[in-house]
Amino acid sequence: MGVYHPGERTVQERAGLLDHADFSSAAIKSEIPDIARGFLAEQPMLVIGATDAHGDVWASLLTGEPGFVTATGPAGLAVTATPEAGDPLHETLAAPAHLGMIAIEPATRRRMRMNGRSRPTPDGGLDIALDQIYANCPKYIQKREPAYETDRPEAPRHGRELDASQLEFIAGTDTFFVATADADGNADASHRGGNPGFLQALTPTRLRWPDYVGNAMFGTLGNIEMNPRAGLLLPDWSTGTLLQLTGTATVDWNPDHTADLPGAQRVVEFTIERVVQRDHASPLRWSAPQYSRFNPPAPQPAQGAAA
Repeated sequence: MGVYHPGERTVQERAGLLDHADFSSAAIKSEIPDIARGFLAEQPMLVIGATDAHGDVWASLLTGEPGFVTATGPAGLAVTATPEAGDPLHETLAAPAHLGMIAIEPATRRRMRMNGRSRPTPDGGLDIALDQIYANCPKYIQKREPAYETDRPEAPRHGRELDASQLEFIAGTDTFFVATADADGNADASHRGGNPGFLQALTPTRLRWPDYVGNAMFGTLGNIEMNPRAGLLLPDWSTGTLLQLTGTATVDWNPDHTADLPGAQRVVEFTIERVVQRDHASPLRWSAPQYSRFNPPAPQPAQGAAA
């Protein structure tokens, strides 16, 4: 089995990609490559995922001036930021936690995934011992250039379903992040991208998206096979607003259900249980996107989708 857990192996076998997955496993390292150290030091944001005390999985965003993420030792990170009050992971990361991370640089379409265990430091940061480190290909990343603003974050808004403005925002979304965890709580954070419309709201509490061709590791789908809890982070790239959702995910393997979803190998459906919106939570603002040439055409609006 090697670096993969049983859920990942089950999904790889179901997809008929065991050989591809075995080849991709060579990319998963237990130490940080030298080139990755420089990459991490240049990043102004870090997407994270973890499970809270109630068993809910959330994805969130840490930001700082480049250098706020530093590689320490062969397999360690120092991060000089923690989730702010009002972030669903604020209390979770105030104690030791399993943490999934993705450092992504939209301007160059580079990304690096890391999984490990974090503990808070006395100076208000995080010390993270890494178990898995690996780069991903640039597919489906929209190119954007960053800038900074100083808007004051607003108090979080909570809900149990998406409101009209959130549904409209989702209809134009080209990028989001998904956090999952395996049966032992080991967390993962990953990127999903496509043309606007690839993420669809079927109702105010149900989303779906196509699962495109990837690296055959199936870290996200493998975790869902073992543990359906999942969290989504949808950044508004122009305002710094963060929309965070937690709920459960399922994978639909019926090929008939991918017929109206160009490029889809499978379909992931997500049932929302809690919604947190934090306006202007991130100081980062980003330019208009240059869409990835790998993005399949966006699907037509789903029958019965929320208006």
